[in-house]
Amino acid sequence: MSLVKRFLPHIFVILGFVVISLLYFSPVMSGKVLYQNDIKLYESMAKQQNDHRTKTGKETYWTNSAYGGMPTYQMGAKFPHDYMDKLDRLIRFLPRPADYLFLYLLSFYVLMLVMRIPWKLAIVGALAFGFSTYLIIIIGVGHNSKAHAIAYFPLVLAGILLVFQKRYLWGAILTALAMGLEIQANHYQMTYYLGLLVGVLGVAYLIDAFKKKEVPHFFKSIGVLVLAVALGLATNATTLLSTSEYAKTSIRGKNLLADPTVANGSQNDGLDFEYITEYSYGKLESLNLFVPKLMGLGTAADLGSDSAFYQKLISLGQPRDQANYYASGTRLYWGDQPFVEAPPYLGVTVVFLALLGILMVKGRLRWWLLGGMILSLALSWGKNLEFVTRFFVDYVPLYNKFRAVSSIQVILELLIPIAAVFGLHRWFNDKVSLEEKQKKFLISLGFLGGLCLIFWLFGGSLFNFKSASETRFAIEQPDIFDAIVEDRISLLKSDSLRSLIFILLTAGVLWLLLKKKFSENIALVGIAVLILVDLVSVDRRSLNEENFISKREYKSFFQATDVDQQILKDDSYYRVLDQARGFNNSHTNYFFNTINGYSAVRPRKMDDIYYGQLAKGNLEILNMLNVKYIIQNGEKGLDAQQNPSINGPAWFVEELKFVDGYKAEFEALGSIDTKKVAVIRNDFKLDFEGFTPLKDSVSTVSISKTEPDHLAYNMYAVNPGFMVFSEAYYEKGWNAYIDDELQPIYPVDYMLRGLKVPAGKHKIEFKFEPQVVQTGSTITLTSTIIFILLILGGLFYQYKKSGSLLSLSTEDK
Repeated sequence: MSLVKRFLPHIFVILGFVVISLLYFSPVMSGKVLYQNDIKLYESMAKQQNDHRTKTGKETYWTNSAYGGMPTYQMGAKFPHDYMDKLDRLIRFLPRPADYLFLYLLSFYVLMLVMRIPWKLAIVGALAFGFSTYLIIIIGVGHNSKAHAIAYFPLVLAGILLVFQKRYLWGAILTALAMGLEIQANHYQMTYYLGLLVGVLGVAYLIDAFKKKEVPHFFKSIGVLVLAVALGLATNATTLLSTSEYAKTSIRGKNLLADPTVANGSQNDGLDFEYITEYSYGKLESLNLFVPKLMGLGTAADLGSDSAFYQKLISLGQPRDQANYYASGTRLYWGDQPFVEAPPYLGVTVVFLALLGILMVKGRLRWWLLGGMILSLALSWGKNLEFVTRFFVDYVPLYNKFRAVSSIQVILELLIPIAAVFGLHRWFNDKVSLEEKQKKFLISLGFLGGLCLIFWLFGGSLFNFKSASETRFAIEQPDIFDAIVEDRISLLKSDSLRSLIFILLTAGVLWLLLKKKFSENIALVGIAVLILVDLVSVDRRSLNEENFISKREYKSFFQATDVDQQILKDDSYYRVLDQARGFNNSHTNYFFNTINGYSAVRPRKMDDIYYGQLAKGNLEILNMLNVKYIIQNGEKGLDAQQNPSINGPAWFVEELKFVDGYKAEFEALGSIDTKKVAVIRNDFKLDFEGFTPLKDSVSTVSISKTEPDHLAYNMYAVNPGFMVFSEAYYEKGWNAYIDDELQPIYPVDYMLRGLKVPAGKHKIEFKFEPQVVQTGSTITLTSTIIFILLILGGLFYQYKKSGSLLSLSTEDK
């Protein structure tokens, strides 16, 4: 009976989280789906591999539908023995996107319990974390893998803290499990940021260990955690190894064109600094963490007919329908970033409680929370705190692999609710003196409430309400710009007053509790209601019922247009370039093999080819990539222009041009006829000693099989020759066979494949047989078995020691 009483509250809490998640995303209960633009783009990219899986029952790890060909490792590939994926799907049993909200709530709740927070307080913390505006925004725009990874942050920390609490066995098991789930979420940038936070935690605990003379325990814990993390990583070995392999060839890898000596390894690695810091959070913009409209709304906002902007348009003689149109999509955001969906509001109620918590907690917890918050905020400023960002980009391993530095504020999204819960916990603690509570309370109220009061009363004169990109607009259209500024001031003042009211209400609940005007339970309910009203009311500005559509309407986004249907009549093997929608779009990927695509990890060589050759007018690139159709904007809409000069799927060349290095190979494409000449680096020159490609008029080649991971050709030649294929060269995985005998593949024309072929009639096959998948799946299976044995061993040890599988061991207590 005692066990039932012990676990019953937690069962009801989990059921409550289910209900809350479904209520917030209630349209899913009627069969509607959330329109997520990024997911729509992803589904187009993944269409070919999904079709192949449905048709054959087998997985393909290569797609020809994007960027001239690329691995599917980062496009939802399903790997053998991926049991973490199955476990994750079991945990996320609710319909999407309610499953992510449920995971936010559940994971944070577990962390609070591990940190010895009473379950009622843990609920309040889970609500503060789960409804944090940024975490809802990313779901709305379709950053599912990011939301997925963030949701497991608290669970990973829970495992780590268990180990530091000397609960080594179960801490190791939870850490390995949580780390496995975290990696399975497949957003390494978020996981990297979690690693930085864990580093801050480690420093705080190390200093504390020296003070308390517990250094042996600290290093024992580190040893246990290293093994646990390694096991968690190993259960995702296929994903990690394949991603690492591919990343080197993507835009996250080396810049092959950095200088002429790249072939000797002298090249830049990672992303460009400007690209990394394009989305840098403004220092002043940080204030919208507790005043959501301080810098306007999202990039485009509906001002309505009561706005100064609308009234100014009417006064200038603009028709009402036109004024309504312009007012419905005006840029009110005036921060430093080029685009934001909505401000990443933390909840002023939560921030107020967090400030109280930082003042009231002591020791390693305070320094961990403060250190993590400062690191997160400073790095989110990016180029606005350039010396710090430059240091991390230049010297901190892997930091230069990730862009959009503002997203490191996810660490704040985690730490602020933790601090808020501990603020409440200390407030409810009778051991804390009344004098200390009153002092810290007044400091928190005076500082945060004072700021909101100043913004409300004097905000219009404190800032210029103009972004750096609006200088010309302000000069050319001063009357209209002044009206927009007036609306911006109005938003700042209204939300400053709103934040002030929530601070006063929260402070009032705490003060009345302090004066024993009501019980702790009533105070907790009051705080929870204030947090929910505060956060949810802002959340729904960017994600509400209007964002859901019927499944039929969603499917309409993938219907073929007239120009698509026109091209689809051609059943030959070719590629399409969609110039109308731009290089970074995935509409055409749904229907055709194309050189377009939408991916944050697109192939480096295709990126170079497009921007460095094709975009600069080198149409010979279209020929060598077998681009038969170009979609353009015509007088009557989209139009398909046929390219009559394509080289076809494969062709014989009559000359090999050897050059020194990648850059020379790339530049040579601007001056050669790719039908006759193939460019190849000197790295492979020894393989061609005594070999001269001979091309005769009767040589033929035709393609006979066009599966994503298996291409076959029939060829005939009188003399030995050299053949170029209009397929992307990828060293790790593609094997070439001539009459079933393995042959070396040569990288030619910067991004294509070349093959020496013998005289006569032969069958050529390219098969994508990545060794990394085989190796990774073996490691994954082995580590999963070890993990299961560890759990069973732990249960057996627990039973032998205490006679029960559920009771804590003496050490755990």
